[in-house]
Amino acid sequence: MPFLLDRIDRRILSVLQRDGRISNVELAKKVGLSPSPCLRRVRLLEEAGVIDRYIAVVNPAKVGASLTVFARVWFTTQDAQVTLQFGEAIRRFPEVTECYLTTGECDAILRVVTADLHSYWRFQADHLTRIPSVLSVKTDVPMETLKQSFEIPIA
Repeated sequence: MPFLLDRIDRRILSVLQRDGRISNVELAKKVGLSPSPCLRRVRLLEEAGVIDRYIAVVNPAKVGASLTVFARVWFTTQDAQVTLQFGEAIRRFPEVTECYLTTGECDAILRVVTADLHSYWRFQADHLTRIPSVLSVKTDVPMETLKQSFEIPIA
C-alpha cells in the first residue's frame, strides 16, 4: 500500500531526487518549512521506506565505463527454478546495473555497463551466456543517450 504523501512531502521528494546532498536548511527553504519540521518529515519518509537510500551518480566515462548496452535474454524454460537460478547468477556481475524480468518477446532485459565493446563481448562470452538457464542473448547498442533520469515522477 502506498504511503500517503501530502503536497509538502511531494516537494521534499522532488528536491531530494535532484539533489540528495542539499542541506536541511536549504531544503526547508525550498519547500516552505522551517528546518525542524522539514527534518522530521524527511526522517518519516526514510523510516517509511519512501526514501530508500542516498547515492552518488557517477559519470561512467570518468571511471572507464563508457559503454552501456541493453541485452535481451531468453531462458531455456520459464519455470520458477530457472528464473531463480538466473537471478542468483546475474546479481554476481557488477557489469549488470539493472535487470528486469519481462513479458513479451524476451524473458529478461539487462542494462550492462563496460569499458568498451570488446569488454562487453568478453562479459557476454565468459559470463552471461554461460549461465545454465540462458538460451540466447541479443544485444542492443544505443547510439546516443537522449534522456537519462533517476527521478521517479511524484504525482
